[in-house]
Order: sequence, then C-alpha cells, then structure tokens
Amino acid sequence: MDARRFTGPQAGSQKYDLLTAMSVAGLNGTPGFQTSMLRLVALVTARYNWSRDELTVGQREMARLWSVDERTVKREIKRLTTASILLQLRPGVRGRVAAYRLNIAEIHRLSAPIWDRVGPDYSDRMTQQAPKPMPEKVVHVDFATSDARGDRPMAQPPAVDTDDPWTLTLARLAALEPALHRSWFSALSMAGFEAGVLILRAPTRFLAQYVQTHHLKLLTGTAQLSFPGLRRIEISV
Repeated sequence: MDARRFTGPQAGSQKYDLLTAMSVAGLNGTPGFQTSMLRLVALVTARYNWSRDELTVGQREMARLWSVDERTVKREIKRLTTASILLQLRPGVRGRVAAYRLNIAEIHRLSAPIWDRVGPDYSDRMTQQAPKPMPEKVVHVDFATSDARGDRPMAQPPAVDTDDPWTLTLARLAALEPALHRSWFSALSMAGFEAGVLILRAPTRFLAQYVQTHHLKLLTGTAQLSFPGLRRIEISV
C-alpha cells in the first residue's frame, strides 16, 4: 500500500470509500466481527495517520475511545491482526506505543463481494482503486556479480515457519513491504542472536550499508516482534 494514495486530490473520497469498505465488510460478518470492525472504523476515523500510513495509539486511549477496558482492547487488536486486517509495524516496547498499518488488500478482499450492494458507482471506484500486483523486481541489483567473492547467492523469500524467528521476521516484512523485501531484506541471513544483538549477513557490502542507512528502523521494529529483548541489529558481509 502506498501512503501517497491518500494524500492527493482524491484522498478525501478514497478515505471515505475505504471506511465504507470496512463498514460493509463488518456488517456482513458475525456479531463479534461487526463489533470489531465498528471499533476499528472509529479508531481509524479519529486517529489514523494517513500521511505516514500508520496507526500509533496507546491501549489506554483506545479503551477510552471505545468505552471498554484495556483487556478488551488487547483482545480486539489480537483479533484484527490475526485476521490480517491490521499489520503490526513495530511492537510497543520500552515505553513506545505499538504501530499498525491497515492491510488495504485484505479489506478489499473481504468487502469486494458486497461492493455492488453499496452501488454500481462505488463498485466501479473500488475496482479501480484495488491494489495492483507489484512487479517482480523494483530495484535491479545483481548481487551475484557485485559480490567480489561470488559465494553468496541472493536468498529467496521464505515460507512461514513459526519455529524460526528470522523466517517470521522475513515473512512479516514481505507482507508489510513486498518491494523492499524482494530488493533488500530477502538477501539477508541470520548469523546469531545474543545479548539483545541480532547479527545478520549480507551478500555484499553495498547491501549491508544500504539497509543500515535506509531501512534499519523498519527492520528493527519488525524483528522485535519475533526477537524479545532485541536492542540492535548488526549487518556484516
């Protein structure tokens, strides 16, 4: 999902269309799902940061907005993330508020069967706004030839393995930022995790430096979901 989609001339109407999709998807579900989606619509309407494409609200604030206790908030957030309607960008650790992102593709998938019930004009707009498949490669870097030693082939996106924290981290990155995952993160491999330090290996010095300079915040926040106590990440060749 590109955050710029909601910052252009049509941003206002597109936000209303998305909120409508969330509403009708909820109304088409079970009573429990209806409640969850109603609460999410209220939260997004009031507090979603469209320019950054993320939601950062503390559980106490959510509880106050929803008129519930914090235990209910935890249950609702877990339900929404398990359903992949919300994607967690980074956890709430060391006094930081957790950050989430709307999974536009999943909201479209859930609501698409009932777009026509809203109206043919709405169905046409949503069809045009549906997220398009990403191209296979966005940044072309030949890691095999740029590595002077030529002994580390570029890694492929992994299958999800719930027993491997690094594989889980890569899977989350692939869901959050598929283009970045393909171009940068998928080539990284785990070398160790000790005393809060995650050590990664990159196929080239260029890739290691680029990730550290431009994508370390995203990588660290996502890895903290799978590596409790993670303090920093070191990337070497």
